[in-house]
Amino acid sequence: MTSDPIFRKAEHEMVVCNACRYCEAYCPVFQAMEQRVTFSPGDLTYLANLCHNCGECLYACQYAPPHEFGIDVPKTMSKLRVESYESLAWPSFAAVAFRRPWAATLVALVAGLVVSAAAAWFHSGTVRDADFYGVISHDSMVALFGAVGLFAVAAIAVGHVRFKAGFTYEPRAARDVLTLEHLHDAGDCVDAEERRTPWRRWMHHCTFYGFALCFASTTVAAIYHVFFGWIAPYAYTSLPVVLGTSGGVGLLIGPAGLFLVDRGRDPELTHASERSLGNAFLALLFLTSLTGLMLLVLRGQPFMPVLLVIHLAIVLALFITLPYGKFVHGVYRAAALVKFRREEE
Repeated sequence: MTSDPIFRKAEHEMVVCNACRYCEAYCPVFQAMEQRVTFSPGDLTYLANLCHNCGECLYACQYAPPHEFGIDVPKTMSKLRVESYESLAWPSFAAVAFRRPWAATLVALVAGLVVSAAAAWFHSGTVRDADFYGVISHDSMVALFGAVGLFAVAAIAVGHVRFKAGFTYEPRAARDVLTLEHLHDAGDCVDAEERRTPWRRWMHHCTFYGFALCFASTTVAAIYHVFFGWIAPYAYTSLPVVLGTSGGVGLLIGPAGLFLVDRGRDPELTHASERSLGNAFLALLFLTSLTGLMLLVLRGQPFMPVLLVIHLAIVLALFITLPYGKFVHGVYRAAALVKFRREEE
């Protein structure tokens, strides 16, 4: 048995749950649990990241608090997930960001603002109406965000390798990810006992697909610039703007909705460390979208350069914190779902 208290508690709960099996039909966690007799730290990390925190099992459990066994699988798995993010982080010293998410976010914002302002100051170009590259050159933007983006991808990839889930594509797992299948198997998430709503799943969809649309917008804009020589800014009816606006709206609604849903949920469903981590990430996503949409609407105004620097600083902070914030939960949960589907074979 591991000496880490959270692993000891998780192991105890899984042993009790494996003996009881009342919740075996609720979600993949209990189905994967039944394939095991003992639970190593690796098994518990896998099960914690497989948990979607729907909360159904807490209210069904006869051993939940105030019972002396104190079984609270959602909260225990929530705490264990954050512990797993720390243990999988690369480089290892950056794991402190998971323990102090708001401090890490503030540091990243300050760094982003300094770098963005410096890039604008060194460029000192002639700024025409809505000319973003007159504020910061295209080459500077590509170099800056390319370097930070590649580092973020590398750090996340190392964490994925450490998770030991492999890189196998599994169609059923992809469907689980894209539809959030396991957030509504039992009739949607519970916010409290006997209170189930679809809002958490819907807000996750707004956030996920909003992020995907913004990424698609950036990709299309890059193709326009590199292959066709079409230079931004683009018309409001152009594909990059339509995709970016749609994604931006999703990234306003989704994070704001998730924050409100979380405030209304039973605190026994989520550990405080994961709640803080999630709120910091949601704040960055919301600010990225808000300043991006403001920049789109106000790009012809004389204060556009200041607004652009602020927006780029926030986006840079988002990139910096991607491997060290709540974003990684999607990577590890997808990996856990792949492993779960392969275990079913």
